[in-house]
Order: sequence, then structure tokens, then C-alpha cells
Amino acid sequence: MILEGIVTTLGADDRVNVAPMGPVVPDDARECWQTFELRPFNTSQTAANLLAHPEGVLHVHDDVLLLAQAAIGPVEPLPTLLPASKIRGWLLADACRALEFRIVACDDSKPRLRLRAEVVHTHRLRDFFGLNRAMFAVVEAAILATRTHLIPPEDIAADFRRLAVLIDKTGGPRERAAFELLQQHVRLAAPPSNS
Repeated sequence: MILEGIVTTLGADDRVNVAPMGPVVPDDARECWQTFELRPFNTSQTAANLLAHPEGVLHVHDDVLLLAQAAIGPVEPLPTLLPASKIRGWLLADACRALEFRIVACDDSKPRLRLRAEVVHTHRLRDFFGLNRAMFAVVEAAILATRTHLIPPEDIAADFRRLAVLIDKTGGPRERAAFELLQQHVRLAAPPSNS
């Protein structure tokens, strides 16, 4: 199963990088798990950070505005952070859960690394609020916004029109702000053709 989450890693300059990530987690991982797999593109900042310093924090988070900001990054200013307990790294203070991890195996034979992570400490910071349809729409829009180099602009525009209905019907201020941020990014990254 793939879980939509947010990963924090440290750069060579100790700068915190915040990135959305869909780790592959065990099917029975609802309460607790010991390992998972990250698959960042080998050109990403997350990949560079984890290859240089193989520790980070995976966050279960229900703030889709932060996820949208991280998708098109960088996140500035950084949200409130807390120091990790067992690794050199940082937790997002407003996350629901945070899993400190170490990379224990790496397959770099493909454009997406396959990084096996071992959980070394788990934090339960607050209750999970839950998701509504607008939040799911923002997650989908964030994925589209990171694929403007792969998907034709007219297809992205059509998907954004479909997702906008869900934002209008069920979104609150943070979901609307996140969707507008992503729309603006897509307009700049992939302007419509003049044909």
C-alpha cells in the first residue's frame, strides 16, 4: 500500500528539506510498522539528502496546504519543527504521527531509487482530523502539479476542472488556498497551447 505523507531530510548544509512522498508501507501498517520503502527520483533533493545522510522523518499529516507547498517547493518559511529523538533530523510539530527512520538498503539501478527504511522511533503528536473530498482533490492536484513535464497541459487542465468541483463543494480555506497555489504553479509551468 502507498501512503501519502511528508518527509523531512537534512541537506549537507543541515538545511531541512520538506517533500511529499508516497512510501510503500506494509498492508497492516495502520497502527505501527517497522519498515517501509521510499522511491524518490534520483534527481530529487530528498534522494541527494538521504544518500548523503541516510536518516529522516516520515510524517502522517492532514494539512494539504503544507503538502501542496512541499510538492512545488521549497517550503518557506518552514513550519514549526521539533528535534528528532533518535536520529539527526526534524519533525513537523503539527503532524499527526512522525516516524524517525534510517535507510538500511539502497537500489539505485533505476531513475527512482528504492530505499528501504527502518523505523527507529515513532511519535504520536495529535489526533488525525480526517480527510474530506477536497483534501483528496488537493492531493491529486499536487501530484499533477509535479508531472507538468510528463502530462499534456490540456489533460492537466481537464483534471483540474474536475477537481475544482470537489474543492468548491467540500473545501475549507486551507484546501482552497492549496488548490489555488497548485493552479498557479500549473499555469506557470505548463501554459495552454495556442492552437
